[in-house]
Amino acid sequence: MPTEKKISSASDCINAMVDGSELKKVRSNSRIYHRYFLLDADMQSLRWEPSKKESEKAKIDVKSIKEVRTGKNTDTFRTNGTYDQISEDCAFSIIFGENYESLDLVANTADVANIWVTGLRYLISYGKHTLNMIESVQNYMRSSWLGELFDEAGSNNSKHINICAAVQLVKKLNPGLKHLKIELKFKELQKAKDKAGSDVTKDEFIEVFHDLCTRPEIYFLFVQFSSNKEFLDTKDLMIFLEAEQGMAQVSEDTSLEVIQKYEPSKEGQLKGWLSLDGFTNYLMSPECHLFDPEQKTVCQDMKQPLSHYYINASHNTYLIEDQFRGPSDVTGYIRALKMGCRSVELDVWDGPDNEPVIYTGHTMTSQIVFRSVVDVINKYAFVASEFPLLLCLENHCSLKQQRVMFQHLKKIIGDKIHIDPPKPEDCYLPSPSELKGKILLKGKKLSTNCTASEGEVTDEDEGAEMSQRISIESAEQQTIAPKNFQLSKDLSDLVTLCKSVEFKDFPTSFQNQKQWELCSFNEVFASRCTSDLPGDFVNYNKKYLARVYPSPMRIDSSNMNPQDFWKCGCQIVAMNYQTPGLMMDLNIGWFRQNGNCGYVLRPAIMREHVSYFSANTKDSVPGVSPQLLHIKIISGQNFPKPKGSGAKGDVVDPYVYVEIHGIPADCAEQRTKTVNQNGDNPLFDESFEFQINLPELAMVRFVVLDDEYIGDEFIGQYTIPFECLQPGFRHVPLQSLTGEVLQHTLLFVHVAITNRRGGGKPHKRGLSVRKGKKSREYASMRVLLVKALDDVFKTVLLPLREATDLRENMQNAIVSFKELCGLSAVANLKQCILALSPRLTGTDNSPLLLFNLAEQYPNLEPQGLLPEVLKKVVTTYDMVIQTSKTLLESFMGLYERILQTQKSAMEFHENLHDLAVKEGLKGRKLHKAVESFTWNITVLKGQADLLKHAQSEVQENLRQIHYSALTCNLSKGALAGGSSGSESRGRRSMDAIAEKATAEEELTDEDN
Repeated sequence: MPTEKKISSASDCINAMVDGSELKKVRSNSRIYHRYFLLDADMQSLRWEPSKKESEKAKIDVKSIKEVRTGKNTDTFRTNGTYDQISEDCAFSIIFGENYESLDLVANTADVANIWVTGLRYLISYGKHTLNMIESVQNYMRSSWLGELFDEAGSNNSKHINICAAVQLVKKLNPGLKHLKIELKFKELQKAKDKAGSDVTKDEFIEVFHDLCTRPEIYFLFVQFSSNKEFLDTKDLMIFLEAEQGMAQVSEDTSLEVIQKYEPSKEGQLKGWLSLDGFTNYLMSPECHLFDPEQKTVCQDMKQPLSHYYINASHNTYLIEDQFRGPSDVTGYIRALKMGCRSVELDVWDGPDNEPVIYTGHTMTSQIVFRSVVDVINKYAFVASEFPLLLCLENHCSLKQQRVMFQHLKKIIGDKIHIDPPKPEDCYLPSPSELKGKILLKGKKLSTNCTASEGEVTDEDEGAEMSQRISIESAEQQTIAPKNFQLSKDLSDLVTLCKSVEFKDFPTSFQNQKQWELCSFNEVFASRCTSDLPGDFVNYNKKYLARVYPSPMRIDSSNMNPQDFWKCGCQIVAMNYQTPGLMMDLNIGWFRQNGNCGYVLRPAIMREHVSYFSANTKDSVPGVSPQLLHIKIISGQNFPKPKGSGAKGDVVDPYVYVEIHGIPADCAEQRTKTVNQNGDNPLFDESFEFQINLPELAMVRFVVLDDEYIGDEFIGQYTIPFECLQPGFRHVPLQSLTGEVLQHTLLFVHVAITNRRGGGKPHKRGLSVRKGKKSREYASMRVLLVKALDDVFKTVLLPLREATDLRENMQNAIVSFKELCGLSAVANLKQCILALSPRLTGTDNSPLLLFNLAEQYPNLEPQGLLPEVLKKVVTTYDMVIQTSKTLLESFMGLYERILQTQKSAMEFHENLHDLAVKEGLKGRKLHKAVESFTWNITVLKGQADLLKHAQSEVQENLRQIHYSALTCNLSKGALAGGSSGSESRGRRSMDAIAEKATAEEELTDEDN
């Protein structure tokens, strides 16, 4: 098949099918046969050769085709021994005959598979009339609005416009296209027609637009959801928005709003039709951005203690190059604060004319006046965020210039500085919400009994560390003896909640440190803590703020990996903002969430007083349900040539890396193939799957590179927190190495997440994936060797097992139903009902099965004799309903038993050490008992959460079944002229589910 030609219409697909192509025919016995498939010229049958069958038998009549499935979604594929070697994107199945037999095929490329799937779907809809129907309406809609634009561009009713005007018009409609490429296309067209001159006709203009601006991958998607294959009506669009894009509460009015906003043709706007061009406009709009719009504003709980948040932090903020010889400038502060940074550094020294200056001591960096920096901070402190700003003050000034510092701070910043002392009765720091609009000074502080105007404290001098060139092998955090210096009491009194203290070890800190005291960790020493004492580090960060700053060995101002310290809960990881690259991409990407306010709530498992978490785990996290992330890289748009790369001229050979960053168990990467010599619109069509064990700390990074013989060149990247991903078909705006958005440079992807639950977005989550009974794992309790506690934990073993069975049985039933519907585990139940609906209608268009929505649990009722294939559908669906019903009815009893055990066990927590000692435990056994207790409490809370999420999943599944049945006119009574009555009954039963869910939510919230 000549796939070099760009496929942009149904006629292209049909012509390619008539020419034929080599496809692999898959059989259940693990055999694969290479055959040449082609469509008869009369479009009545599909043939293949060679075959042992007679030529008349080696064919399928188009009339007998029931559906065309994409992916490996038949029993033949699932039971084939080479399942894992077959690409999901190249596989498709033709379901035909009354017994729903399958012809399972694999194309050499995803593009070829898309051509066959699209062409066959057209043939199913229109049969021998396909050629008459092809593009009639769609072409007319496109021609009409393009024709109007062409006429407006001309003058005096001219039927021509000059080539420059034509190029500008196409460029205006598709700004990402290169001027030269458009002009070349017009000239090629005119040369093919042996036409002289530089004028362009309306037909030529439309033809060039069609060739350059029709995206095959969007066209294939468009045909998949269009009921007539020519445009999306309001119902088609509603189904796409609900089932694919995860949009909640979609109505036909929602569809009309989208059409009015994005459809370019007047006819489409008037009739409520969305053309291919309108559909493309919508998919490229901000509404289809990969980043969840809910996260563009502050959406997390901001009333937790300050220590419960990651805080966006800058290191040596005043530097705009390296930290040894680089220049200092106030623009460093402006840039950082505008980017949402909430912790900036001021390294202050005595300056000329009694004016303190800022620079890195013991180096050759230039100096800036302290007053200028304070002015800038006052002006920009709350431009990007209203939440508190930390000023990390490294004070090396004489008492005389300290008084000047104090005067500048009081005069310029004034009341914004937080000066209220911490309350003795508080165990934790105040929340970001309580400290809105406040600036917190972090620095040295005199003891409370100091009454003089100054006193002695130890010096903080990170610059001295650099000048000493600390050996990375050193086990000590500081290798130079700390110096003492005189501190002004006025300046000391400005430090309230962030008093700088030296870190000795974790036991000392747990015993003596106050919550308002803050330790700074050298990167090397902090790394040693993360690897040797990860549990202690996590527990330490539950109450205290920890600041990690880059190793003094990084004289080039390179950056450490912030994830190495975030995984242990370190709140303030100071980054060199002036140095772009992977590490800064991670920092910027992470703090995009929660409205880019500079504060991100840490995972619950890192905040709870009693919880077990090992930062270096390479396995699943106790109490957290792993989730599967499915990403398909579909295509790219307008990739620029990398800067400084001229060896291949303007040629780009792009490929895409998908990287997962998080705890060690989650870190992974996959890459697509290279698309040779196509940076304008490369098609990748490759799917990847990643297991995410701690979703709250995971990030996804897309990187596009240019394949070179010697060192691949960077084109663009985009980094996004896992929790901010939107499901469905999405565009990803790529950014340059320095973080600027690359205009019109996009990746087109599809995202799905299975076993994703909670988070307030059930319409986007609540998908299931089946686990075989043999691999079913039951939560267990660790033995403490403390009899009273072990007896308590034993009482919950059976409820935990029952809860796991309820969840797994429900999920297994749903996956079996999805498979029967011809869909993968990634699909949701809306998509299942939509895929099933054509099979539920007889030859006379009368329904064979209808949903009875009058009750809480919608039954699927036969309307007469059923063929075997539909009997199986009913049986499998009944199992979904039965397991869902059992889970909902058993939920509250099991949930309360698990929580009660947790509560009973926690009553022993304060005296756990003494109890263990009484049982004769000491040393390592004592430590193990405490750890096991923490593990058990974490597992109990996690299992209770999983059960609660399973309940939410069931309720969401029932809603999806209800709404899909109504959408597809498959509800009982709807076809008998009682659609409104049926709908109202359906809504009433949905209300019953909602009321029951709300009541149970209130009860479980009280328990928590």
